[in-house]
Amino acid sequence: MSEAIFTIEARDGEGAARAGTLLTAHGAVPTPAFMPVGTRGAVRTLDPLEVEQAGASILLANTYHLYLRPGHALIRERGGLHRFMRWPRPILTDSGGFQVFSLAALRKVRDEGVRFQSHIDGSFHDLTPELAVRIQAALGTDIAMSLDVCPPYPFERREIETAVRRTTLWASRGKRALEETGPEETPEGKRPLLFGIVQGGADEGLRRRSAEEIAGIGFPGYAAGGLSVGEPKEAFLAAVAFTAPLLPEEKPRYLMGVGFPEDILAAIASGFDLFDCVLPTRMARNGTMLTSRGRLVVKNAAYASDDRPPDPACDCPACRRFSRAYIRHLFSVGEILALRLATLHNLRFYFRLMEGAREAIRADAFPSWSAAFLETYRSEEGLEDPRR
Repeated sequence: MSEAIFTIEARDGEGAARAGTLLTAHGAVPTPAFMPVGTRGAVRTLDPLEVEQAGASILLANTYHLYLRPGHALIRERGGLHRFMRWPRPILTDSGGFQVFSLAALRKVRDEGVRFQSHIDGSFHDLTPELAVRIQAALGTDIAMSLDVCPPYPFERREIETAVRRTTLWASRGKRALEETGPEETPEGKRPLLFGIVQGGADEGLRRRSAEEIAGIGFPGYAAGGLSVGEPKEAFLAAVAFTAPLLPEEKPRYLMGVGFPEDILAAIASGFDLFDCVLPTRMARNGTMLTSRGRLVVKNAAYASDDRPPDPACDCPACRRFSRAYIRHLFSVGEILALRLATLHNLRFYFRLMEGAREAIRADAFPSWSAAFLETYRSEEGLEDPRR
């Protein structure tokens, strides 16, 4: 199995934040990096070219959904996911584990794997760590994720201990399966890079055990899963801070499913490099645009005659060309353009955030830059949490 080539190019003084480059079969990914979520092989409402032009260097696709529809074999026969969706840059695919485990009433977990019932047609499927890796190889992804067990909050210790044990077992089996995967099973004859996932809830001891076990198996990159699943913010931030240094220093570190800007900045400060979340695209479809001065619920009547751009500091197409009043009008009459403009803007917000973080790390100024960003971000529109 090919090893990821990850270079740490700058560090923030004596802190843990770092800027680097991750090399993959489909190009380089400057880090820190945010991955937009293309669940079914598309970022909702956008052409892949628009996602690339907004600044994405890598995106995430969903193994569970692509396995069910249209099927990994069909995608492999079309030349792989890159060719199928016309996306030339790197792709990371999750293992499908999070989606399967969210179907609590439709699945049963054993050491062998997970038996689940499709949310589409009720059919039964057996997802094993071996199959999860082979599906991702057939998709032609650049970075594949090991199948893991992601227990829900509140964390029960026995359940977390079982999750850690099974995640280690499955990581070892998945790595072996990838090593046995022949070039004929992949669309371009190349195996993906396989990342191991660390579990353990909010328990530092269990996180340490999981990290030691997963690192002992050996992967080109590592991820922290099972966070931002409903635990209190204090517990989440503490877990992020103590988990990052448990992961190998010389390898890329991926914090899965975390998307609030303040949380990403805290994770960068702790030493994480990669992030993904549906938050920017989902909030956009619900009429919320993330700006340098906080959240703008642009569909609100208060903006019906507001001629300002959504964010004067932003260089996205929505902010360069349109007013809050116009975008609010589009939402009020149900025009699809409203969703497209808000999505383009929110993604550009995240890519600009990553660009700013990288520049600040290189300038040895990340703490002061981060503090200044958050002070401005919290200054105007308010920060009501849409999850509550």
